[in-house]
Amino acid sequence: MAHTRRKLAELDPVWAQIAQEAKTAIADEPLLGGLIHSSVLHHDTFESALAYRISLKLTSNEMPEQILREICDKALASDSEIGLAARADIVAVNERDPACDRFLLPLLFFKGFQAIQAYRIAHWLWTTGRRDLARFFQMRASEVFGVDIHPAARIGKGIMIDHAHSIVIGETAVVGDNVSMLHSVTLGGTGKEEEDRHPKIGNGVLIGAGAKVLGNIRVGNCSRIAAGSVVLQEVPPCKTVAGVPARIVGEAGCDQPSVKMDQLLGVRGTDDDASD
Repeated sequence: MAHTRRKLAELDPVWAQIAQEAKTAIADEPLLGGLIHSSVLHHDTFESALAYRISLKLTSNEMPEQILREICDKALASDSEIGLAARADIVAVNERDPACDRFLLPLLFFKGFQAIQAYRIAHWLWTTGRRDLARFFQMRASEVFGVDIHPAARIGKGIMIDHAHSIVIGETAVVGDNVSMLHSVTLGGTGKEEEDRHPKIGNGVLIGAGAKVLGNIRVGNCSRIAAGSVVLQEVPPCKTVAGVPARIVGEAGCDQPSVKMDQLLGVRGTDDDASD
């Protein structure tokens, strides 16, 4: 067994780090021992731990945990991209969120990460024809996490949703890889159209808190949407938009706004001001 665990650590460094952090966390706070053992150390793979955690969070009187666990296990076994995307999401959160200093934290505590993983299971159900069950996952994720993502939406990997409260992503929305968004973001429609009606967000985009992107419009790669903006027109790559309605106010300022997480729109920092 020890040899097997060493081989797993070599092949899956994200899971190996989570397991090591779990042992340290128990030593630091023994009262969390039961939660951490059941959520992490009881499992041999990241996929098993993820299926357990999501099924535990979404369980209700309407759907027991065991059935949800079987659904999650089957989804993760059938589509390896779900687990790979989840690993990329954990790395993204750890890199971009200053409140996250361990890989363990998103899996245990961060509802943005957990909501995205619940969406990934729902999306698998949707694409395999089990649409009512996919809608059940959407409903429970909305009730539990305050995040409403239609299971038909297409979302890439390396996603970081900070705080995550009141996120809404519509049915025909597309979100690229390495996107960061903060709470109260809406990727919505503009009316009752039934066709392709939601935004297409490129790779590396940063969407600030409370921003609304509405309609079948494209937001170019590595662009930046300021907090509170209402975006109704297409955004070229590598630009910053702000306002209601949003307009281009400058360049994005860096190659990867979603990673740098700079939301000051060129405003000078207080430390610099204080030193003048």
